[in-house]
Amino acid sequence: MSAPRERRAAITGIGVVAPNGTTIDTFWKNTQEGLSVLDRITREGCEHLPLKVAGEVRAFDPAAAVEERYLVQTDRFTHYAMAAADLALDDARLGAADTAGQPFSIGVVTAAGSGGGEFGQRELQRLWGKGSRFVGPYQSIAWFYAASTGQISIRRGFKGPCSVVAADEAGGLDALAHAARAVQRGTDAVVAGSTEAPLAPYSMVCQLGYEELSTVDDPSRAYLPFTAAAGGFVPAEGGAMVVVEAERVARERGAPLRALLAGHAATFTGASGWEESRAGLAQAIRGALDEAGCAPEEIDVVFADALGVPAADRAEALAIADALGGHAARVPVTAPKTGIGRGYCAAPVLDTAAAVLAMEHGLIPPTPNVFDVCHDLDLVTGRARAVELRTALVLSRGLMGSNSALVLRRGAGEGV
Repeated sequence: MSAPRERRAAITGIGVVAPNGTTIDTFWKNTQEGLSVLDRITREGCEHLPLKVAGEVRAFDPAAAVEERYLVQTDRFTHYAMAAADLALDDARLGAADTAGQPFSIGVVTAAGSGGGEFGQRELQRLWGKGSRFVGPYQSIAWFYAASTGQISIRRGFKGPCSVVAADEAGGLDALAHAARAVQRGTDAVVAGSTEAPLAPYSMVCQLGYEELSTVDDPSRAYLPFTAAAGGFVPAEGGAMVVVEAERVARERGAPLRALLAGHAATFTGASGWEESRAGLAQAIRGALDEAGCAPEEIDVVFADALGVPAADRAEALAIADALGGHAARVPVTAPKTGIGRGYCAAPVLDTAAAVLAMEHGLIPPTPNVFDVCHDLDLVTGRARAVELRTALVLSRGLMGSNSALVLRRGAGEGV
């Protein structure tokens, strides 16, 4: 570990495995174009379920991304995590040669909501169909929400601070904040983020208890937050991992400084009703702004949580107004997740990746499929909006009452 002198946390690498792209370039191209890839679910065993539309990752071959010895002991959500971590490390130019001899300087932190449902279902089917001798030993670990952190750290030999955040869906942002604080305390780099795989039959049945879930079978109408037609959210699989690194360490090795993790705050308002999230989300925004030393008028774009439930959408719009004051009427708001689905803990990490890319390209991606906005928001719809972006605010809420806000500042480009 390097000396904790000036230890601002920077994002130096991004890796995505998303329904609209499994590389940064493809993900950003489709996001900025507002391409919607929501479609009817094709996963075997799901045909009879009332949930008809989701964001599936279809252009991903786990065998091409992960070694066989890891594939057999892990679930789909961990396959996504390992692949995205590899992409993020490559993007950060942090290879095996750079980490050799200093395994304790790099950690891993992830968040997950659904865990390894597909793996668990398969093993339970073997148990009941064939008997206990046909159940593999990895059933005890593959389903576990901590599996991705463990497997990434084992596979890469990272022995720095490793952890898992269990904080509802907002845990995706909390994982990034946890990584930033580890860096501020002296760790050189942390691989952080979230991936989910909630589209196995068992996992989908578990989700059917969520009143907020959309059961509309038209992909273009299934997920319409901030509109009069809002009827819930569409789930998604995939996610993103980023490399969070000490700014000075990154500069010394000439790594790209893609963005600074400037401020974060989280609150909890419980599951008593979406109206309650207004105060909690507003407080989280204020806390993130305060930690970042950022005035409300400095926010150039907001990446919204966009649940797609009328009461929740209204609470979010009011929370933005409460926290940003008069600036709320002028700041552009976007929710690109309406084109790929809301991937639980992975959703805000994908939003973070999109926010970093938006600041780099000076382009706010639109909110796919959404047009007739019925809330007092400057929601970017239709086409991307070109504007200089220096600071972004990313918001997330969980179905159980967690609220989180993250302030990002544009990076300085190449380190020197």
